[in-house]
Amino acid sequence: MEEDICKGLNKRGIPISVREVSYLAKKFIVNLAIAHKESVGEISELLSSRGGYILHLDGTCEGGSPHLMCGMDGISKIVLDNIKLPSEKSEKIIPFLKRIKNAFGIPLALVHDMGSGILQSIETVFKGIADFICHYHFLRDIGKDLFEEENDIVRKRLRHHGIQALLLKKANQLKKKIDCDTGMINSVTKSLENNRIEPADIEQTPLVVAYVLIQWALDGKKQGNGYGFPFDQPYLSFYQRLQTLHEVCEELQPMQLQGSFWRDNKHFYKIYFLLEKTLRDKKMHAAAMDMQEKIIVFEELREAMRIADPTDKQGLNDSSEDVDIKTIEKEVKIFRHWLTNHETYLKHKNYQKMIKQIDKYWKKLFSDPIIVETRNGKIAIQPQRTNNILERFFRGLKRDSRKKSGSISVGKTLKAMLADAPLVKNLENPQYLKIILNGKASLEERFAEIDTKIVREELKKSQEDLQKVPKKIRTIIKIPELPKAFINLFAGQLKI
Repeated sequence: MEEDICKGLNKRGIPISVREVSYLAKKFIVNLAIAHKESVGEISELLSSRGGYILHLDGTCEGGSPHLMCGMDGISKIVLDNIKLPSEKSEKIIPFLKRIKNAFGIPLALVHDMGSGILQSIETVFKGIADFICHYHFLRDIGKDLFEEENDIVRKRLRHHGIQALLLKKANQLKKKIDCDTGMINSVTKSLENNRIEPADIEQTPLVVAYVLIQWALDGKKQGNGYGFPFDQPYLSFYQRLQTLHEVCEELQPMQLQGSFWRDNKHFYKIYFLLEKTLRDKKMHAAAMDMQEKIIVFEELREAMRIADPTDKQGLNDSSEDVDIKTIEKEVKIFRHWLTNHETYLKHKNYQKMIKQIDKYWKKLFSDPIIVETRNGKIAIQPQRTNNILERFFRGLKRDSRKKSGSISVGKTLKAMLADAPLVKNLENPQYLKIILNGKASLEERFAEIDTKIVREELKKSQEDLQKVPKKIRTIIKIPELPKAFINLFAGQLKI
């Protein structure tokens, strides 16, 4: 990220180091945080004019990183306050909630996850205030309880066999041969479009198809809609693709396009036997089967709660606000009745635990609209049923960090990040920006008013090669029912 900014400024004749960019970014956030604190009164008036605020609480951490917790108003979508905590224990959260309460008053309601620390803190600071569980977090925790054990077995057994590394090694061997003739990929693409292999391409087609099928199987780990586990199940998807790859290679083996030359399809033989040991793993197979059964039940509840719709292209950008809460409550009642009268309910204690969780949090999941007084009279406010706005922010934060560092872990980023970084999201809100500017034409003018000594003090506190898959191959592996398309292609060629 900093490197990109440096390059852009250098092109404009402004030489600057990465370290300087990082420092200026932190200085901007510190100035914004100070301006935010100085504007608490005006922000509070804005919330009151809307009838009050609904406090959404959410946090993120990774590994040994601190917990970054945010408090946001669900009505105006304004981030109110932020803090870094060593853990999500109530004694750490309570002072943070008191700080929000002192600054903005008592909220109309609260929306949060099921963390025991948050629940205890809310009971202490906001006792008697309408309190709701975020539907997304609720369903996520339900799914984890239901089949996280099986998911871990599949993940660990796949890693034990090292099948991903074996397939990558085989793919790299094939790619070296393909790279010697760049026209091979075009030929296979054309063959799939026409469902016919040209005579000149028959000899090389099995080699390219073998490579494409391996990449298709590896792509299984990337399947999903960006919601994360348990909504997406990348390890199970990868395992299922390995099963399909094994079956396809077995079916393609005897389809010798040049007659009786076994060498035609030697790559399919090799892939087939490469997968044998992994797919004979009974423990992984049993876990995958149990997981598939439990996912069916989970998907039923997911559909009833209308959360993280797998057919929705928006992913976590889906606000999930277009469904009447009473309709959702009715659908969950139907789901509960279905599951408790289904034979699987008696088979697994997990399902009984699932029902207990639903019953325990029922009142916190389904709320009636809150009637509040505003300057324009009484209005009904329906609390948002998810913390998606904060979830999107945290996901964007992690995505940017991974892009910047090339590492999956974002623990270092969270450690280095200023707690008030989420306030940047508020600048997208015109009303908030107007309040922060306080009559000035720009943030630059507004920040110039802030005492530089305070800024320095705040800054001081804050300091305490695998080859890429060719683009055309990535296009091919996205073709629906790809393995079947190759089988039809080979079978059709043999009939010619």
